Amino acid sequence: MKLNKQIITALVIMIATSALYRVLPSRPYGFAPQIAIALFGGSLFASKRKYAFLLPILSMFISDVLYQVLYTYHLSPMQGFYQGQFLNYILIAGTAVFGFGLQSNKLSKYIIGFLAAPTVYFIVSNSLLWAQGGGYHHALNFSGFIQTMVDGLPFYPYSVAGTLVFGGVLFGSFRIFIPKFKAI
Repeated sequence: MKLNKQIITALVIMIATSALYRVLPSRPYGFAPQIAIALFGGSLFASKRKYAFLLPILSMFISDVLYQVLYTYHLSPMQGFYQGQFLNYILIAGTAVFGFGLQSNKLSKYIIGFLAAPTVYFIVSNSLLWAQGGGYHHALNFSGFIQTMVDGLPFYPYSVAGTLVFGGVLFGSFRIFIPKFKAI
């Protein structure tokens, strides 16, 4: 694969979006660009799928490095790197699958993808959290599972909103700056 103008533009948009977002103070938890970047990567690299999965991982890693630096210098209360993060990287990268079908100009496909990806991420991530020890210290039974899902609900609307906003910015900017885009 050649590093052409399309790829460079996509990478600059992705890196700038994720890195700049992470330094904003008082952001709502869950309102983040990572799922939108995964969708964007899936759309951009539909035929070179390993790159589609690499794009959100690279985005998260760069953001987490920046976040860790801020934490180290006491400019952020949250660490960039934490226990269990590897699984989160895999889940975010997996949402790139929803981007594979986003090469058309059909708004309905974008809306479905932008809603489905954070929904599946929410369900899978909270299910895994519960399965790894009861999530939020809830029992490993049906009641504990439901309570884990309920406890995660405050993050879900922000995740959907973040995906819609950042997805609109990423896909919209790319379509404006590279109007004759073809998936790679």
